[in-house]
Amino acid sequence: MVIEFPDGLHEYVTTPVRRILRVAGQEVYYLQTTNSRYRLEVRRSSALPTENTSVK
Repeated sequence: MVIEFPDGLHEYVTTPVRRILRVAGQEVYYLQTTNSRYRLEVRRSSALPTENTSVK
């Protein structure tokens, strides 16, 4: 697995992933490998595209 950070740096996780847990109602994940634990928070940097609702 490759974790990409906002500044463009990468971290490679090469040990087997044991479990992934998600905090209910949030974009926060806890990832546990054989010998490490990571907390991942997904952030959106821009608004999602809106649907064009104009009538022709």
